[in-house]
Amino acid sequence: LHAPHGADLHALGPLVPKLLSYLLSFVYLGIYWNNHHHMLHATRHITGGIMWANLHLLFWLSLVPFMTGWVGEHPTSPGPTALYGVVFVFAAIAYTILQNLIIKADGGRESILARAVEHDWKGKLSIVLYLAGIATAFLRPWLGQAFYVIVAIVWLVPDRRIERRLAQNS
Repeated sequence: LHAPHGADLHALGPLVPKLLSYLLSFVYLGIYWNNHHHMLHATRHITGGIMWANLHLLFWLSLVPFMTGWVGEHPTSPGPTALYGVVFVFAAIAYTILQNLIIKADGGRESILARAVEHDWKGKLSIVLYLAGIATAFLRPWLGQAFYVIVAIVWLVPDRRIERRLAQNS
């Protein structure tokens, strides 16, 4: 984000798409941050594979600022809108891989994390909505962006499953 060239509130008008893409990306990163924190808090064993899977997730999330800027500059263009979704699909897949490796290292289906996320409908729904956003971005970019907003709304309600499982095991 760059400061507007003018000094009045009207100078903010052209920055609205950038501000909105920044806001959505900030919400996404906050969601990942919080869920990642809870997931690692429930983790008892860290393996080399888990470290690499964590780095894999970090790679996809490191692309978010670039994509945020591109979508903010071209909010009505299908390419940036679709690729924004692609980054989040791969981040969601990377998160799932990390989660599964942690579950495997911590004892499989009996681990705290496995019992907390056994019916991960939010994770599965998110990937479906991202894919819908990518597909519709080529027809109507605003519709693709709406799918991404829906995913954020779904995750804005904090996921307390891991907290509850940790409390039960204390």
